[in-house]
Amino acid sequence: MTKVSKEFLQQFIQENNLKSAEDVQSALRDLFASTMQGMLEAELETELGYGKHDVKNKATENSRNGHSRKTLMSEYGEVELAIPRDRQGEFEPEIVKKHQTKTTGVEEQVIALYARGVSTRDIQSHLQHLYGVEVSPTLISNITDKLLPLIKEWQHRPLQTVYAAVFLDAIHYKVKQEGRVVNKASYMVIGIDLEGCKDVLGMWVGENESSKFWLTVLNELKGRGVEDILIVSVDNLTGFSEAIAACYPKTDIQKCVVHQIRNSLKYVSYKDYKAVTAALKPVYKASTEEAARAELDRFEEAWGAKYPMVIRSWRNNWDELSTFFCYPTEMRKLIYTTNMIESYHRQLRKVTKGKSIFPTDESLLKMLYLATMEVTKKWTMRIQNWGPILSQLSIYFGERIDPYIR
Repeated sequence: MTKVSKEFLQQFIQENNLKSAEDVQSALRDLFASTMQGMLEAELETELGYGKHDVKNKATENSRNGHSRKTLMSEYGEVELAIPRDRQGEFEPEIVKKHQTKTTGVEEQVIALYARGVSTRDIQSHLQHLYGVEVSPTLISNITDKLLPLIKEWQHRPLQTVYAAVFLDAIHYKVKQEGRVVNKASYMVIGIDLEGCKDVLGMWVGENESSKFWLTVLNELKGRGVEDILIVSVDNLTGFSEAIAACYPKTDIQKCVVHQIRNSLKYVSYKDYKAVTAALKPVYKASTEEAARAELDRFEEAWGAKYPMVIRSWRNNWDELSTFFCYPTEMRKLIYTTNMIESYHRQLRKVTKGKSIFPTDESLLKMLYLATMEVTKKWTMRIQNWGPILSQLSIYFGERIDPYIR
């Protein structure tokens, strides 16, 4: 970019009598139009090989043939240009291409605003105020629809063969469908690979969350190259474990302890919330599974008679609530809850909070994709203490991961 001298700026301001932001905008628009016009004329001169009035040096049968008018949208507003023509119709300018009508980066602006969750109405207002551009909701939709092939390509990209841990959870939105508003689940998957790096492996929009749909998601992961997952962290959705076992029978399943506590409190009187929560803490904070079982026995002695459903739930789900005790402390912190994916969901909600209802599944998918691209830009570091974690995983899982460790 050429640096403008202070003297040039002072002269420019004086000559144009600039006194307000509107004056600057107008002057820059005129300067932009003049510059573009000059470049167009220079392009044709180069094409023909002689200057406008330098007929004696003409060495071509082609010649100038007037101008055609074109309105070009720029960062400074609309500018009128006279596009030079040649008699043989061979000239196609590069500075303003044949069907080009704007140089504003309007599409980039629309997508950037859409990615931040800005409403269609506010996008219209922003572009009108900044560029004097009037855009319709249909145009905004058409611009963002250009993302759909990118989303499809991203959604079907090959994945790694083995993942150390995968987190599955859904986030819910209201979407219009056949003239009514329905609840839709956006199924999200985050994976941690053997390098200790995390990534969003995919997203799917479907009906309310179900183990049947999760089975479809898991089969798609397998189809994209995921042959093995060491540990899956999930909530307590009915049928989830069966769906995982159907696709990845060797995978260890860890049910989210936080979800288990929330489910337990459904059976507890409000006045006992704090006491019951405090009494459960030693169970999942224990150093070993054996110690955790002992703490669960103590909890039953204290609260079992009053809240038998709570005890029954913990006992019935114990095998998949206690999986994390098999792993080192650093890994336990990662997998004993679905906090990793819930943190990602919180960032998505920041973007989507302005949309109470999405008009289509595609509009929801576009916004979630753009938000995800922004979130994952920051996921550049490996999981903390990944070296010791991987060493223990290598011992624990042996031949399942050794061929894939670099």
